[in-house]
Amino acid sequence: MCCSECGCYDAFCDSCCPCVSYDAREAILCCAACLAVLAGAVLLAVLLAAYGFIRHAEVTVRDASLTRLALAVSPATAFAYNLSLTLTVRNKNWAMSVKNTKPLEAHYSFDGQSFERIRLAEEGFTQPPDDTQVYHLVSGDDGRYVALGNAGVAEFKAGNATGVFKVEVAVSGEVRYQAHYTKCKFEAKCPLVLQLAPPGTPAVVFQGVKCKPVTANKNC
Repeated sequence: MCCSECGCYDAFCDSCCPCVSYDAREAILCCAACLAVLAGAVLLAVLLAAYGFIRHAEVTVRDASLTRLALAVSPATAFAYNLSLTLTVRNKNWAMSVKNTKPLEAHYSFDGQSFERIRLAEEGFTQPPDDTQVYHLVSGDDGRYVALGNAGVAEFKAGNATGVFKVEVAVSGEVRYQAHYTKCKFEAKCPLVLQLAPPGTPAVVFQGVKCKPVTANKNC
């Protein structure tokens, strides 16, 4: 066979082992060159897998509790509420860190109208590879203005009759992935169905919600 003397793989015969006689040193150098090519190809594949493909963060609401949600409509529409969440943000990249180029925030809304905004992490915060950040958010207000309109008021009344309210949490920011220069907008939406549980009533079991990522720019 063509490569019987140096023991290289047949696939490299043409470039490494032509059908001529070699002494032992030349045979070893030939095989070393073959192995170096293979190692380089493997290293390139690993680097491409690690830094060439972006995996966007995974956002999950692990726990949520609503102990007050009341609506006043005079002189203006306003919420009185107490809402607590346990929210996680996981960097799914096993090699790349993620740096915030804008603050990461959580926005609460009811019937499409925002009524709360909470900062999760500051601009410049860097999340390590394969890391999960856990945020415990507790917020409330005795009269937060909210522009619901007639349809929103009707939605609140329907929820108030059953004690079940639909609240959406949107997590948004802007990030840059390690070894990439493009700044990427980041957003995930978490639709929650919350059972009102005033203080002194039995705790309501909450089923965790995996948030839906909003489509990122084509370069991200």
